Amino acid sequence: MKKTITVLSTVIFLNSYAQEKPKNERETNIEGVTVLKAKKAVEQKADRTIFDFSEQPQLNTGTLMEGVKKLPGLVVTDIAGMMYQGKPLAVFMDGRPMNITSADLNGFLEGMPANSVDRIEIITQPGAEFPATSGGAILNIITSKTAKNYLTATYSGNYSFTDYDKWRSRTNNSLSLNSKNKYFGWQLNVGQNYRENLMSAAIDDLTTTLTDGQRRGYFAKAAMNFDLGTDRLLLNYDIFHNNNDNYTFSTGKYYGTPFQTEDDANTFNIRQEAVATYQKRFSDKNKKLDFKYSLSNSTSDFEQINRIQNAAVLQNNSEMNVSTFKVDYSQPMKILDEGKISFGGLFDLQNFNTESRGVTNLDYQRQNAATYLELQAKLKKFDFTLGTRAENYDISGIARFTDDNGNLVEKDLIPFNKFKFFPNASMQYNFMPKVYLALNYNRKITLPSISALNPNNNIYQNGNTVTTGNPNLQPTIFDNYEVKVSMFDYAFVGYSVSNAKNQVMQIVTREKVTDPVSGLENDFIRNRQENIQEITIQNFNIGLPIPLVIFTKPLKEIMSFNFNPDKINFIYVYAAYQKHILPNIDTKGFLMLNINSQFLLPKDIKLAVNYFVIPPRGNYYYFEAVKPIGNNVDVTLSKKFMKDRLSVSVFANDILNGQQMSFRSIAAQPNVILMNKFDSRNFGFSVNYKIPTRNKLAKEAPNMLNQEKKEDGGILNQGQ
Repeated sequence: MKKTITVLSTVIFLNSYAQEKPKNERETNIEGVTVLKAKKAVEQKADRTIFDFSEQPQLNTGTLMEGVKKLPGLVVTDIAGMMYQGKPLAVFMDGRPMNITSADLNGFLEGMPANSVDRIEIITQPGAEFPATSGGAILNIITSKTAKNYLTATYSGNYSFTDYDKWRSRTNNSLSLNSKNKYFGWQLNVGQNYRENLMSAAIDDLTTTLTDGQRRGYFAKAAMNFDLGTDRLLLNYDIFHNNNDNYTFSTGKYYGTPFQTEDDANTFNIRQEAVATYQKRFSDKNKKLDFKYSLSNSTSDFEQINRIQNAAVLQNNSEMNVSTFKVDYSQPMKILDEGKISFGGLFDLQNFNTESRGVTNLDYQRQNAATYLELQAKLKKFDFTLGTRAENYDISGIARFTDDNGNLVEKDLIPFNKFKFFPNASMQYNFMPKVYLALNYNRKITLPSISALNPNNNIYQNGNTVTTGNPNLQPTIFDNYEVKVSMFDYAFVGYSVSNAKNQVMQIVTREKVTDPVSGLENDFIRNRQENIQEITIQNFNIGLPIPLVIFTKPLKEIMSFNFNPDKINFIYVYAAYQKHILPNIDTKGFLMLNINSQFLLPKDIKLAVNYFVIPPRGNYYYFEAVKPIGNNVDVTLSKKFMKDRLSVSVFANDILNGQQMSFRSIAAQPNVILMNKFDSRNFGFSVNYKIPTRNKLAKEAPNMLNQEKKEDGGILNQGQ
């Protein structure tokens, strides 16, 4: 009976949470009328999960990478990058692909303050309107906020330090300005990030490294919005700049002789993007026609210099240019009870060149033409989506590399010139408002990362390690299936299966090389990328909020909804079981546990505690976890002042200093043990201040989450 009451109380709490008005409200003045709209911490939709960053100090007090790592169900490792519920993530910003290499992505996310982000959408079932290259899922970073008829200004910043070995400082600051008049609106968001960090690593008994680094990041995002009658013209320009320095001390054995070496490395990245969008609007507000052209450029310069020899060990440069033209049209259509039709097209050109010591060793070109058609329909309690995307790829290039004999070899990339269809379908049954069952399917493709294709894909080298790119990698085709039951945004149960053909996989092996002169043998750790025939990833996950009021309030009071959900303590539990099925290997699944909790203290102080862990012994691709992944506890105390204009937080991340990575490579015998440990334990404080402007009564109003798939309210957000 007690179990029944507990479950019933939880469902009642969820229903009241969805219906009642939390404290975080949206206030907008419209001819003297105040409209209030709740801003949710988490929102579940049939094809995506939306996490609010703007009002959650436990997510926005550090870098964007630190905030992303705290999202339930998302795992970030050096082995497989970012995955959500077993699906590899393509990263978008404001609805547009990032168009940077995977090697630069971590540096980008580390260099951007989390407090400059409004929310993050994780789109687990990308429809036909998204590029087929989105792979398993999309992580869409939304930075935009809605401009108002008065100037709004918000400053966000924080300071933290680590206590490992010595005091290391970390800061980030950002300033957001926006306004509009009857002719146009504008926004400007600028910021910086600085962090000092230490990482220790070891590979078997061959080599150990200790890296002391400084990361510096700067960004500016500018936008203008012109109203042309009922139509709209949007202009965006973004620039991101990273300048990182590393000092690395390493030890090992070279042909049986112990060695020590010291190296300095510098990475200098600049990414720029300009976008113009014309939005044609009609008397029917549900009818839309958008034209978009974007142009992006990314450059990266890397150099490693050996202090002992006073000579350059590595010199790698790269440049990427991408231009895209896109058209999207949608309108309501009578399909069953009601419906909508959407179609459009895309043409994309990408050029990527890499250089090492003056030699252009990769010349890569990609051309992509695509069109899509998608139908949405409703029939009583059923929602249906059926679509397909047709894409034609033309990929070619030349790779140049040095063979084992020291000769420069030129080789054409294996061309990929194919026309393919990528269907998608979903069905949702709505038991009642905010309670539904969803069935989803889509087929996607992932092109090999240019970093993996690049023959000089190497950011560190010593006498025992060799990292190489593979210009012969081929694209991966994904078939994704999912079934999910969602209740009131916060509780859900889901099961998904992702089957991938030609999956690109990281392979780490220990190999012996014999010196032809001395006859001595030396062990090398070789890190490379290869296509494997097939992989299947199964993922079962559940999310459940547990309001602690069920232990303190009588059932009669809970049944009458006689409490404010924003004024109660709760624990949110996310758990998952995931298994990677690989050919010719008996793999083990692994568990994932994430616990987020909120406790209300005196003086309106909120305490947030986050815990994440993946126990050892599970197989993660061609690796087995030797020690727990994550195993970190993060604590945040926050309070609002000055009528909610000022938010102050103090935080401690990884307070038990348990976060580390330790994997055993099982790709070949002998197995290789890889370990690294960052100075992840840090302490600090953050502030968010809504600066008073001419209208002192006005509040900055963050974007509400639109019901449509394409977000249309934010000036910086130009949709998919």
